[in-house]
Amino acid sequence: MDNQTSSPSLNTLTGPLVEYLVSNATALRLGISELDNGCRIIDAGINVPGGLEAGRLIAEICMGGLGTVKLRASTNFRNWSWHLDVHSTNPVLACLASQYAGWSLNHGEGKGAFNALGSGPARAIGSSEALYDELAYRDVADKAYIVVEVDKLPPVEIAEKIAEKCGISPSALTIILTPTSSLAGSVQVVARVLETSLHKAHALHFPLDKIIDGAGSAPVCPPSKDFLTAMSRTNDSILFAGQIQLFVDASDDDARELANKLPSSSSNDYGRPFGEIFKDVGYDFYKIDPMLFSPARVAVSSLSTGHTFHAGKIDLGLLDKSFN
Repeated sequence: MDNQTSSPSLNTLTGPLVEYLVSNATALRLGISELDNGCRIIDAGINVPGGLEAGRLIAEICMGGLGTVKLRASTNFRNWSWHLDVHSTNPVLACLASQYAGWSLNHGEGKGAFNALGSGPARAIGSSEALYDELAYRDVADKAYIVVEVDKLPPVEIAEKIAEKCGISPSALTIILTPTSSLAGSVQVVARVLETSLHKAHALHFPLDKIIDGAGSAPVCPPSKDFLTAMSRTNDSILFAGQIQLFVDASDDDARELANKLPSSSSNDYGRPFGEIFKDVGYDFYKIDPMLFSPARVAVSSLSTGHTFHAGKIDLGLLDKSFN
């Protein structure tokens, strides 16, 4: 199948969601502004409060208009009742081609440098990630949308770079800013629970075209003004209490093997809040086992046989340690 011609335009699908944010910015407590080159900026937590609903909508924007994110209360998690439920009509495109934070955005040097990772549908147009060759997908659109998890305004040069790579004018670009320490920022990260399972399946070399559908859920974490604590809690929500189910066109042996390898507890680095691990490796992500970043509990269902395989566990003790 040629995804470049048969698949939907992620940016086109995302446009109405972004315009809804802009039209309801006051109610959603968002800030709307423009850079000197006309690039539109949506602030979801730097100089404005933002909130849960803004984060929920931004999470759907991150998924390129191919995902739904809902807030739900659960009585099964003791101290942490509120959860995000995530589902996609096309999880490979929504999670890997759009939601995954894979576009490295850098400008300047030293203390004034801007370094961040971009997620959202603009990646599918302008990012040079090799992943898109594997997906056989590239988007083409007149406007582009990108989400950046930062606590400061990007320089004009970053907007110029993104627009140039996307083949559009800066005025056709929207950058959404979601600080990790904000409510909106924490929600949009926790909503990546399904994406982490897709990314790990890809890292395990499971054929992406065999992943037909999927859904996930993870508890909403309390935010923190301390960046390291905030980052730890958003990751720990998924590592200790995230749940996913994938539906795959695969044999029982392949489905079972995927299920056994997917959970975060399969990593040697599992067992402590992420912030502690990150600190102990000198704040170097590359020293952390990449197999750690995945949901706590998984189910993988074979569409060929109807059998489902379960692995992993929810650890409320570690969740309490992180969130408190």
